[in-house]
Amino acid sequence: MIGAHTFLLLATHLVAILSSARASDDDWVSPVYTEIFQHALPIPPIAVPLTSYTNTTTNTTIDYYELEIKSFTAQTYPASQGFQATTYVGYAGIAPGPTFHIEQGRETVVRFINKSNSSSAIHLHGSFSRPMWDGWANDVVPPNFYKDYYYPNRQSARTLWYHDHAFEITAVNAYFGQAGFYILQDPAESALGLPQGQYDVPLMISSRFHQANGQLVSPAGETTALYGDVISVNSQPWPFMLVEPRKYRFRLLDASVSRTFKAYLLASGSTARQTFTVIASDAGLVSTATNTTSIVLGIAERWDIVIDFAPFVGKNVTLMNERDFFTNEDYAATDRIIQFRVGNTVTSTANNNVPVTLATHDIPSPQAAADRTFEFERQNGEWVINGVGFADVQNRVLAHPARGDTEQWELINKSGGWTHPIHVHLVDLQIISRTGGRGAVEPYELVALKDVVYLGENERVQVRARYEPWDGQYMFHCHNLIHEDHDMLAAFNVTDLPTNNAGFQYTGGLNDPMDPRFQAQPGVGPFSVSTVNTVDLPALSATGAYANIPETIAALRQFWANNN
Repeated sequence: MIGAHTFLLLATHLVAILSSARASDDDWVSPVYTEIFQHALPIPPIAVPLTSYTNTTTNTTIDYYELEIKSFTAQTYPASQGFQATTYVGYAGIAPGPTFHIEQGRETVVRFINKSNSSSAIHLHGSFSRPMWDGWANDVVPPNFYKDYYYPNRQSARTLWYHDHAFEITAVNAYFGQAGFYILQDPAESALGLPQGQYDVPLMISSRFHQANGQLVSPAGETTALYGDVISVNSQPWPFMLVEPRKYRFRLLDASVSRTFKAYLLASGSTARQTFTVIASDAGLVSTATNTTSIVLGIAERWDIVIDFAPFVGKNVTLMNERDFFTNEDYAATDRIIQFRVGNTVTSTANNNVPVTLATHDIPSPQAAADRTFEFERQNGEWVINGVGFADVQNRVLAHPARGDTEQWELINKSGGWTHPIHVHLVDLQIISRTGGRGAVEPYELVALKDVVYLGENERVQVRARYEPWDGQYMFHCHNLIHEDHDMLAAFNVTDLPTNNAGFQYTGGLNDPMDPRFQAQPGVGPFSVSTVNTVDLPALSATGAYANIPETIAALRQFWANNN
């Protein structure tokens, strides 16, 4: 049961929404936070595998990890001012969870062990995982259960993230801390000389409301949006970071429940917006490094940027947030995110480059008309896609793309004064056009492949993707987690091709996201590493779930080249 103060905060927020009144830029809903830019940016620890297994037939290695989902406390507001330590629920008892650094071609199994009081489902966002390991919303891990999630890691280098995806409670679970980075690396990207090591920094940006005692205001019961007035980076409100006067790569991720950011840079002593360079997006490197002075960061979007601090020796450079951007509520300090304090000394000049040409994207040319149209709106108090929500089990599969085929979808925002960051699982998307709203595709979007597309007020966006490499049911949805939970979440079913026509060996029986063979099991450990090595990992490897991926993709593309 929520306390009186929590109820009052939620009621106040609801009244503001219903009256369409924007908060004053000077307002706080949470207690006033008095230590902005006084605490150093925390960096999540690196996940370490407990064991590894190699299939001697395929020479494929699987690294095995365990992560417990459990509650913990952290001092978010100052204890010296009488605030309690804030209760969170995170992976490995921290938020963000440990960061995975994975080399392309090494498969992983992550055993998520639920020691929390709520069910979970884990989605590796940006991975073309098989359906039963993709975090299907109904495929939950109840309290005191565990589930092995098996990941391929065969895509190009990219910034992925893992987060909760449980039906109707994703907002609460993610808001309280269930999210972490998963960074996929490959030799091609490593050879470019981009900033690496200590100069490659993940920044998980989020926004929350706090109660008078420092505890979080829960999004439970919210049906429209929870913007938050406390901006955190890696769970630290408004941190600072000491940097050297050289180039840094920052992996920006908006992990908020409802807030979108439009970020820009200001250097101390100047009102001019500083230029930075976009080098990667959700699906990895952009084709051409693109300079900009601002970037829209929708919920679940990842944009990797390079900031060159060399011109700012001895100065502060602050990542700011645009006020009055679309429907976001502004509060006293939501116009700033993190401050970089530039020193005088460079300890290493290695990997200090940004080549102009970064990648080649192989996507078929766009077509004149969309193959499918999806309308995102609110009907009878529910957020729906083409009038359907995920609870409508008989009708929630809205598309049946053929395996390996290319389709162009038009996404239409018909919900009036609301925005929707749309995430399509499995595929990499190319943004073709945007009409209404902003009226154009951003320059940095034109050179990117995405898995989240920001759909602003009254916008229509066309996207194009190949539905490869797997068949089976996958989700697409709004990543405003309040909308997703109420019920702007649907599915598409990639239909398989006859083996004799496609020309590749079909591994059957791996297309059902609710396959009982791979669902959660009772127990929280400790688990025998010997059993993991001799039973669990060999059994998953024997499914052939991720065998011959390059050959499969090549065969699918050849099939469609011959049949279109």
